[in-house]
Amino acid sequence: MSTAEYDYEPIRGLPGHLPAGEVLLWQGSPNGWLLTRRALHVVPIGLYFLALAAWQAVMAITRQHSWLSIGHAVRIPLLLGCVATLILAAVGWAAARATVYSITTRRVVMRHGIALPMSLNLPFRHIDRAALLMHRDGSGDVALRLYKTQRIGYLLNWPHVRAGHYLQPQACLRALTDAPQAANLLAAALHASVCEVEVATAAIPPIAMASAAPAPAAAARASVAA
Repeated sequence: MSTAEYDYEPIRGLPGHLPAGEVLLWQGSPNGWLLTRRALHVVPIGLYFLALAAWQAVMAITRQHSWLSIGHAVRIPLLLGCVATLILAAVGWAAARATVYSITTRRVVMRHGIALPMSLNLPFRHIDRAALLMHRDGSGDVALRLYKTQRIGYLLNWPHVRAGHYLQPQACLRALTDAPQAANLLAAALHASVCEVEVATAAIPPIAMASAAPAPAAAARASVAA
């Protein structure tokens, strides 16, 4: 598992050419509005400034101020709310545009970052479980729980981490409009990877097997929980 800067992408979203035998199965990016709404919480912030403006208007009315005074009272919170909303929308759009999620037959790669582009490489042997988190609008997230021996930085990879999981951060393919398709492909690839390890282990002679360390990927589990 590695996080590194990249300057050139021979394949979009990937820091280098795929090794022999590895196949790209799926690529996708977050929806800009969904990422802004869920990761940057633009709706609650906008409602906060609207409520603040409404409160200022009510206070001005109860003091029997003129309509001009009421307009002056609400203009500052409304202006601040518009500026904050526009900034968050721009950040969310730029973050979605700079992000590419990739699933291959051996790993998950997350290229993200606006000012500092990064590439998070998650081999299947480091993934303990994959979970599909669906939302009411039909979109969803695919969260990746890693083994406890593997860790990623929460702040370094935000917003591409599962919200609320700070002690054991989970990488997350967020705000996907085709989340079920990505989750199904990932589950199938994880299962195929486990089967390959089991077949390779079974082919080792008994004498060699007694001295060989168990492959950590043999214990990998893939599940898609709605």
